[in-house]
Amino acid sequence: MKMKKFLSLLTALTMALSLAACGGSAEPAPAPEEKPAEETPAGTPSEIPGLEDGVLTVGMECAYAPYNWMQMDDSNGAVPISNVPGSYANGYDVMIAQKICEANGWELEIVSSAWDSLTPAVQSGTMDANIAGQSMTAERMKEVDMAGPYYYATIVCVTTKDSPYASAKSIADLAGGTCTAQSGTIWYDSCLPQIENADVQAPAETAPAMIMQLQTGTVDFICTDMPTAMGAVSKDDNLVILNFSGTDGDFQFATEEERAENVNIGIAVQKGNTALKDAMDAVLSTMTEEDFNTIMDQAISVQPAV
Repeated sequence: MKMKKFLSLLTALTMALSLAACGGSAEPAPAPEEKPAEETPAGTPSEIPGLEDGVLTVGMECAYAPYNWMQMDDSNGAVPISNVPGSYANGYDVMIAQKICEANGWELEIVSSAWDSLTPAVQSGTMDANIAGQSMTAERMKEVDMAGPYYYATIVCVTTKDSPYASAKSIADLAGGTCTAQSGTIWYDSCLPQIENADVQAPAETAPAMIMQLQTGTVDFICTDMPTAMGAVSKDDNLVILNFSGTDGDFQFATEEERAENVNIGIAVQKGNTALKDAMDAVLSTMTEEDFNTIMDQAISVQPAV
């Protein structure tokens, strides 16, 4: 009995040694599976000034469709407005803010603010950034730094189909008309004064108020940017866009650089916050003008009636 056990053990040992000798030709054990890289969790603390809590606080009017607007539910990806309980913000600016936050692992907080309060809020640090359809003008960039552009907005006019100005081919054809634009904008401060004998009314406080003046016949035409005009026309088929860009009859600027700074739309951050500006530019630099236009078309398609 002991001999059988001994022979059995000897046979097992011989087989084990044989297998060991052939080890060079055996297939190597599979390497342990690599775990996929984990996504940066939302709300990740950051060393960027203002983002230590992992929350990007963004100011906008929430009344400037299709850039931004207020709605009463979270449809179409709308984001809660932190200082207006029960309301939500949506629009092109919100969509861009979401892309920036997703890329950096930040949470997004939207704060509704009056247009004239946006820049002071960034200067004081109340807002981390304004994503609010603001032009990258030299004057504005004396007060804040700006990432971008995140959109290129041609300057146009809007009138009604039955208006005598509906067939205008240049700003010269708008001479003598009653008009307005939104306060604190290049449209009101620099463009309307170029129209000969224009009857320029007091500026409108908001884009919807400006459009309402046109719809009610208070003015013959308004001056605005292409996205705002497109958004208005998409909701009111009695409105028409007058686009003189690329012609001698367009609004004039001293240089092409000055024109560019007025049609390039940027994101305002506090002066000297280079880290935040660079983090935003890193995201925007991966996007093309076509990408911007696609997102703008999406915003226009879901915006509420003006």
